[in-house]
Amino acid sequence: MSSTGCDVSTAPSSDPSTLAAGAAQDRAAHERVALSLARQGMMNHLGVRLLSATVGQVELAVPYSDKVTQQQGGFHGGAIGALADIAAGYAALTVSPEGMEVTTVEYKINFLSNFQGGEIHATGRVTKAGKRIIVTSAEVVHINDSGQRSDCAVMQSTLVPVPKTY
Repeated sequence: MSSTGCDVSTAPSSDPSTLAAGAAQDRAAHERVALSLARQGMMNHLGVRLLSATVGQVELAVPYSDKVTQQQGGFHGGAIGALADIAAGYAALTVSPEGMEVTTVEYKINFLSNFQGGEIHATGRVTKAGKRIIVTSAEVVHINDSGQRSDCAVMQSTLVPVPKTY
């Protein structure tokens, strides 16, 4: 159990009441992320899609298009970084108290390779949720048109909960 009161462990449970509670928390997390993502102008412009959201983990995707390329035709590092940041941020949001949003105060990203075509997926995970900061990580993979997955980038970030203003 994290200090936020949300269980972000991945250990399976066979207790039906625990499973039902976890499923309800995951549905609430998915809805919370989907509603917030719909308000993100930049993410909408880039074509970001929510693939999954559970307590402590979020996966997003962005398709290859001229909106996300650099001068040589590959995915732009800024688009890769933005996708990693938003995936990690939304993972943090899933463990934040109701009435709060999160904002990134720092991140470090390593670009492992660049790709053209297909799409990129970012999976954000909560590493540690404290009262004042939330540490997350994100992995970005490229998926080509044949479905082959290749590592693209890894990121670690620190976020802080802030009051929701909308």
